[in-house]
Amino acid sequence: MNFRRIAVSAIVLIAIAGVSAPFANASLAAKKPAPLSVLVTNDDGIGSPGIDTLVETLRKDKTLKVTVIAPATNQSGTGGKVTGGTLVTAPATTASGYVATAVTGFPADSIVYALDQGGIAKKPNLVISGINQGQNLGSITALSGTVGAATAAAARGVPALAVSQGLGTTVDYPASAKQVVRWLKVHRKALTPAKGKTVKVVLDNLNVPSCPAGTLVRGLQAVPVATDATDSLLNPTDCASTLMNPVSDIQAFNNGYASLSNLPVP
Repeated sequence: MNFRRIAVSAIVLIAIAGVSAPFANASLAAKKPAPLSVLVTNDDGIGSPGIDTLVETLRKDKTLKVTVIAPATNQSGTGGKVTGGTLVTAPATTASGYVATAVTGFPADSIVYALDQGGIAKKPNLVISGINQGQNLGSITALSGTVGAATAAAARGVPALAVSQGLGTTVDYPASAKQVVRWLKVHRKALTPAKGKTVKVVLDNLNVPSCPAGTLVRGLQAVPVATDATDSLLNPTDCASTLMNPVSDIQAFNNGYASLSNLPVP
């Protein structure tokens, strides 16, 4: 037995392991997502259960820095309205106690305060508006304060996602939160572009049905906003539907899909 050869081989193997370990660690580090700053707002008010569910879900991702600035009270249906002059704000918390800022005004005012009036020190990578109680589809999309806040952010160069949970016996906010996490995974790289690259501003409107017990959301469909009354906003959601390839946000939603519509950036 050649003990010298065995000893040399062992030394070589140890050396290779010592060299490869840092490379393995570097590879793991390279896969870790870049930090992402997210401004969360809504139109149901800072104490609502929807925004609370969203914030608590986002907090689980330690690479996200979450800031909450939202209306002090319910401002549903106020679209993109804004209040003139310097906005009045106060320290607040979400229902679960996350530190936030309450704005006396409309949902879009939260964006005005954050981005125009120094409410936050640095422009966020993303604004998420929601989770709203009740779907915002078709012709009522433009009337939605949830969408109004997201639109105000996009107009200022910040990618934005409006999120609404459909009405039901139980408003299933976690269903929307799950879809938000999936949306983030898809868009994460684009929201944190390489140095010297410009972020593409997107404005998306996500609506997720509250499916009856025993059924689940059928998946996500990218669809345009409905422009006619072929499908009614008042139709009950059928999460057991077998319809395929819906042609609009309302049809997708009414047939048990989460609908995702890309809206024009102002």
